[in-house]
Amino acid sequence: MRPATAFKVLTNAQMTALEHDGSFAGAPVDLADGYVHLSTFEQLTETVDKHFAGQDNLHVAEVDLEALGDAVKWEESRGGQLFPHLYAPLPLDAVIAYGPLHRDDTGRVKRPVTG
Repeated sequence: MRPATAFKVLTNAQMTALEHDGSFAGAPVDLADGYVHLSTFEQLTETVDKHFAGQDNLHVAEVDLEALGDAVKWEESRGGQLFPHLYAPLPLDAVIAYGPLHRDDTGRVKRPVTG
């Protein structure tokens, strides 16, 4: 069974744009690939470690996948895993929680707790 939510990692500027504009068209890699990259909670720490290493001021947005409907496609990516890809801008009203990226004592990225 697929999870009901997924996560988007955003820079400080991208998070500000999402809050201000009410939607986020995507980071440069998203725009180049034609979809907004999302990760499940289980994939999130690896995504941050691989694609955002050394970056500060990152934010995590938890996204309600059901609210996005058919715009979400589950596609094979890193290591054959299925990742949720959003073929539309990410609307702020589909974000159920967001906040600064924090890790637990084991180094795993924590879920956001504010919204």
